[in-house]
Amino acid sequence: MAHKRIGILTGGGDVPGLNSVIKSVVYRGSEIGCDVVGIRRGWEGLTHVDLDDPASRARYILNLDRVNTRTIDRTGGTYLHSSRTNPAKMKKLPPHLQGRSFPQAESKGSVVFDITSQVLDNIQRLQLDWLVAIGGDDTLSYAARLDREGVKTIAIPKTMDNDVRNTEYCIGFSTAITRATEAIERQRTTVGSHERIGIFRIFGRDAGYTALYTAYVASMRCCIPEYRFDLEKLIDLLITDKRNNPSNYSLVVLSEGAQWEGYETQEYGEADAFGHRKKVNVGEALSAEIKRHTGEETIVSDLTYDLRGGSPDATDKMIATTFAAMAVDCIEADESGVMMAVSEGRYAVAPIPDPKLGPRKVDVATMYNTERYRPNYINKRGLPIFLTRA
Repeated sequence: MAHKRIGILTGGGDVPGLNSVIKSVVYRGSEIGCDVVGIRRGWEGLTHVDLDDPASRARYILNLDRVNTRTIDRTGGTYLHSSRTNPAKMKKLPPHLQGRSFPQAESKGSVVFDITSQVLDNIQRLQLDWLVAIGGDDTLSYAARLDREGVKTIAIPKTMDNDVRNTEYCIGFSTAITRATEAIERQRTTVGSHERIGIFRIFGRDAGYTALYTAYVASMRCCIPEYRFDLEKLIDLLITDKRNNPSNYSLVVLSEGAQWEGYETQEYGEADAFGHRKKVNVGEALSAEIKRHTGEETIVSDLTYDLRGGSPDATDKMIATTFAAMAVDCIEADESGVMMAVSEGRYAVAPIPDPKLGPRKVDVATMYNTERYRPNYINKRGLPIFLTRA
């Protein structure tokens, strides 16, 4: 294979396993004669870098080799750092681009700039033959754009929400479930000691996979964005669980985007680069309703950012390492515009998802028991380990 230069970046929220991808791309790439260039802070590295300024280049561009990546897979986070930058919808131009002309559009009442031409210019000046983008649906939506612009692009899915289309698994998901289950098991002692209802809020803006799988292994009720639940029915189930429990407590886990009939998700703050605002804690809202309806005391726990920290579990490290090796295999085979995936429980190569389709959702009919507000535990014979097909 002719000598190639591979650019690699991580975008959006960090998850455990990202450093395993980065290291493995470097190591596998070196075996086939490729140089790997780290682009720091996600897409910001290709929008904000001034390649004529040594300080800017040092901030955003990092040559990667076996020496500086040797131990990075032993920790969580991302060695390359991250951001939520969308080059197609920049609210403000970087300082060195002020006064330049870029296409403009209106987004949620603000003027935004599409500086994709600058991104393409930086990719050319960095002499990148390939770009490996590691991210969730937002980050990969721009990877799809670059693919359409002719950049040879490989995508690797990561998100604790596990909601990227065309794959059954995203890096970070297993560790999130493991951490959430451990946290709930620890907090059972407090919830039980005070004989209360434990309410746990977890990631899942648009899809309920994290709540559903946590409930699956922790054996508890769950509420997901894909199904609006009946408030009175849920409260009755939780009260019944509590009374039937010798320790006189009950538990429920809610996706952050969960809603009940008559309740709309509340948002606050400024929208990020991909149009997302923070959501008001639905767990607190449910707690207030339980107190109003029954007088029962609750304990509300937010299981969100704590799940991002620390090292990956064995499953995430294995899949991250494998996805990285597959990505370099694709580069060696001159395949572009593809994403590393799991399909029907097997490693696969899939198209980069079409951003217009939005995130992947839980199949309520097969995965969620709408009568009991629990995961569906039956009819699993023949299904892949992650219980659903992409």
